[in-house]
Parts: sequence; structure tokens; C-alpha cells
Amino acid sequence: MASFQLSLASSSSSQVLSSRFRYKAVQCANERQELFNRIAPVYDNLNDLLSLGQHRIWKRMAVSWSGAKMGDCVLDLCCGSGDLAFLLSEKAGSNGKVTGLDFSKEQLVVASSRQHSLAKSCFKNIEWVEGDALDMPYSDGYFDAITMGYGLRNVVDKRHAMKEILRVLKAGSRVSILDFNKSNKPLTASIMEWMIDNVVVPVATGYGLAEEYRYLKSSIKEFLTGEELEKLALEVGFSSARHYEISGGLMGNLVAKKSD
Repeated sequence: MASFQLSLASSSSSQVLSSRFRYKAVQCANERQELFNRIAPVYDNLNDLLSLGQHRIWKRMAVSWSGAKMGDCVLDLCCGSGDLAFLLSEKAGSNGKVTGLDFSKEQLVVASSRQHSLAKSCFKNIEWVEGDALDMPYSDGYFDAITMGYGLRNVVDKRHAMKEILRVLKAGSRVSILDFNKSNKPLTASIMEWMIDNVVVPVATGYGLAEEYRYLKSSIKEFLTGEELEKLALEVGFSSARHYEISGGLMGNLVAKKSD
């Protein structure tokens, strides 16, 4: 694996960070990869605005459900700008190891920049990897716990992604997958659509990203319900799976365990 330098530009100055990345060729839907590269610079600000800061609570819940603990080797899959990876880092501690893997180089640039600016000692245990969720560069049973935030909905082959997660997860360990909830309840589904049309897209329009966030609506419609996610996890080989609805059913979290 090759290491490379990344240049990060801010509004006031240009800063070069020497960050260790590992690279693996990514095979995925190019338009999705390009989408996440485009939204990377404003992704965190939009998350705060659109969720009124609630996404931080949901992510703490997801990390707690993963079962990650001190000294563990853990993975944040489709890590984006690193929120879950930073929370995992606090759980794993300085003796643990955290890997943040994403197919978007621009998201990883933001994550690396935040890692340096936050400067907590435990954050030194994080490595950022540009790679493919469908073909992870890790041996079987490598990780003690895995999180995935708003990523499964965007992979091109959800079944294969779940098989890969199962493969790299240690026996007896858990994956915790946070995402929008595709509700079977008409009222909840209607509220979700209203919020996307009347809140999410207008706010994103202010950042010049209207088309990028209109994609959100279709991606949720094409996603799986909680019951379907549980069924998928069991079908690929997890020993148990439970989907929790949170935030009034607007969000959901799948917790799946690999057999001992």
C-alpha cells in the first residue's frame, strides 16, 4: 500500500498535512463517489443544520451498540468525515486501533484535517483508508467491532457489503449500522418526504447542492425496511440481527452479531 501527502486549503491559508493514508483501487458507482467528493467541504455543517445537532446523539448510540471497548481493533466503514471514527477512538483508547475507510478521497481529506485540529491523544490511533466496502483489504476476523453510518444505503450491492462485513468481523462481535429509516408507516414516510422536499433540499440549495441532496429521497425509497435489513443480515450469516427505530422512526440502527 502506498502512502501519499494531501494538501488542504482553508479560506484563510493553505495548509499541508502529512497524513498516512492507505489506498486500494475502488470499484463502485462513479456517480456516487463523485457526489460524496462534491459535498465533502460542507458535509459536517449540513449535518448539524439539517438534524439540529441530533445526528451526534444518533452516532453515539450507534457506537454504543457496536460494543467497541478499550484496546479493540475497530472499523468505521464508509467513514465520511470521521464522526463515528472519532467516537470509536475514544472507546478503543490509545492501546486500540481505529480504521476509517471510505471511497471518497475528499471526505478522507476532511476527516484527516479534523483529526489534526481536534488533537486528542486517543485520535492518534486512527488510520484513514481509501477503499471499497465491497472488497476490503483485511483478513477474515480482523475487527472487534464495526460501525457504518449512512453508508449501506449508498453501496451498489448491499448483500455483498453485508457479507464483507461478516467476513472481516471477529466471531462473537457486532456491527452497528445507522441510517435513515425506511418506514412502513405512511405517516412517518410522509413526514420524511416532506422534510426532504421542504427542509433538506432548500437548505442544501443555499450551499449550491440541491441536486446532490435530491438524491437522498430516491436512495431512501430504494433502501430496505428494518425488517428487510434484519432478514438480510441473517441470510448472509449473522447469528442475530435487530433493527431499532430512533428519532420517532425517522432514523434506524441495525445491530447484527457474528456467531461465537
